[in-house]
Amino acid sequence: MPGFELFGDAEKKEVQDVLDSGVLMRYGFDQMRQGHWKAKELEKEIQFQFKVQYAQLLSSGTAAVSLALASAGIGAGDEVIMPCFTFVASFEAIIMLGAIPVIVDIDDTLTLDIDAVQAAITTKTKAIMPVHMCGSMANLEALKSICAINNLILIEDACQAIGGKYKGKALGTIGDMGCFSFDFVKTVTCGEGGVMITNNYDYYTNADHFSDHGHDHNGKDRGAELHPFLGYNFRISELNAAVGLAQFRRLDNFIEIQKKHYMIIRNELAKLSGVTFRTVPEGGEESYSFLSFFLDDLEIARKVSTAFKNNGIDVCFHYYDNNWHYIRKWEHLINQKSLLPLSKELKDGLSYLKRKSFDKSDSFISRNISCLIKLSWTENEVVQRAKTMATLIRSNTH
Repeated sequence: MPGFELFGDAEKKEVQDVLDSGVLMRYGFDQMRQGHWKAKELEKEIQFQFKVQYAQLLSSGTAAVSLALASAGIGAGDEVIMPCFTFVASFEAIIMLGAIPVIVDIDDTLTLDIDAVQAAITTKTKAIMPVHMCGSMANLEALKSICAINNLILIEDACQAIGGKYKGKALGTIGDMGCFSFDFVKTVTCGEGGVMITNNYDYYTNADHFSDHGHDHNGKDRGAELHPFLGYNFRISELNAAVGLAQFRRLDNFIEIQKKHYMIIRNELAKLSGVTFRTVPEGGEESYSFLSFFLDDLEIARKVSTAFKNNGIDVCFHYYDNNWHYIRKWEHLINQKSLLPLSKELKDGLSYLKRKSFDKSDSFISRNISCLIKLSWTENEVVQRAKTMATLIRSNTH
């Protein structure tokens, strides 16, 4: 991660096909495109790779989450349970629909705490959205059970976990719908893009129409298509899809490289006292896009994080002090800072954040460092990096 590190002739060839045809839009212009349908090809590739029936490509991972919610009829005043450790896009996608993000604690998986989820369910709850942060997953079996008992939708935000698995199935295929991001720093990139996958025909059909202004996509005359319901524009372009198509065909190789690099570093850090690793639920396998570990306390984590930065160990994140990924720094959400007026229902629904604390999550995030695994490192570079990291941890924990 990220896939752009290994851009090459395959990506150039797919993009050139689009440029040669002159058709950059995924719909219409059938005669001009010379048989090239990159978005459709990528959707088929995703369906095959993930063993899922339907895939809807979109303009971003954020759009994928909003589309998944909308496809299930979730909107104004509905509550969606999500974790306090994620990218800000998770709550943005919920709020865009007028729904209310109900933010709860995480545990040592760095994902949803099951007890916190159960305590947050109300009569307004419509969905639970685990976020598989930094390449690993929540206890999906427990979440599926909770959803079944309470008649809730389970939507997997797997934007950071492409290639991860749970009990033999690809992440994103366990719940009712799964969402992935293909932005510039993901394991597979389109530059900008995302996908919603599902085995539910109704959710897929809703997503197909909703993402393109409500077009029903029946027939070959775009101007004659009907609009069964309101929609918006979440379309991906053929150029973006072309890059993603070439990248997705290389996914297995990317994951193999990530795992190799991940294990070299993990095995070195495992020798250290005072270092423990995130819990991966039984039956789960990470995507190996990040190595996440805990140190003894906040002070040590800050010292080690600073030492990493000062000694050339880049792309390692101490999320407790990060502005984008942990609720401690989401002042704009807590204080409801918006360019446009929020509905009274949404404002009232978010008011709990002014008084809610996340002490349990603080105890994990404050001690956590997550290091991105690059594809472009040589094996010698990874070995040296692992040794340097171990040395810096030792020197800052005694």
